[in-house]
Amino acid sequence: MENKINIGVVVVAAGSSTRMGGIDKQVYKINGIPVAIMSVLAFEKCAKVSEIILVSKAETKEYFKNVIQQLNIKKVLKVVEGGTSRQKSVRNGIESFSKNINYYCIHDGARPFVSQDIIIRCIDNAEKYGCTTAGVKVKDTIKVINKDGFVCETPNREQLYITQTPQIFRADIYINAMEKAINQGKEYTDDCQLTENAGYKVFISEGEYTNIKITTPEDIQIGETIAKIVY
Repeated sequence: MENKINIGVVVVAAGSSTRMGGIDKQVYKINGIPVAIMSVLAFEKCAKVSEIILVSKAETKEYFKNVIQQLNIKKVLKVVEGGTSRQKSVRNGIESFSKNINYYCIHDGARPFVSQDIIIRCIDNAEKYGCTTAGVKVKDTIKVINKDGFVCETPNREQLYITQTPQIFRADIYINAMEKAINQGKEYTDDCQLTENAGYKVFISEGEYTNIKITTPEDIQIGETIAKIVY
């Protein structure tokens, strides 16, 4: 008898929003809902998700707890405080899951428009391949430059993807990869890179161009336009 797939989601919303010009992107409201909570709600709606951990800055923990309660969100087990790096924040999240969780899904709190189609595709491919990330093909030609600013390479665009989240990993793979990184004294801002460092292969699941990450004030305007289309 096969083991049941139990998906635990870490929504990472502990960033400093340094490129947002003083706006805290995680609590900024689109259609009346904070961006990070929009991300939480996407996974709350997914029947294949068992548990959610929201990783927050210390100063927004209670705020998010109150919003989660007001919106009657059931799958969030805890709101935990982030660490001094993304890698440490994710670790704080996965250490808060129950023992039943055997797949870790990691998602940027600042990607509020992740669709159910993306989530399901990533879950299915994680089950099949062990490691997966949402991603979309690069549309523009990419140039690699040298230290003096001159083009030194033009990679084949057909082989280039922009990675998004969710990124989903079998729990034992992720734990092994994290332990290796800790032993090496390495810190990664991308969880796929963390697992790649440990020798695992990551499969690209089809993402969507609307699955944007809100990083700069301009992204808020784009996000509000997407919200009018999606909702």
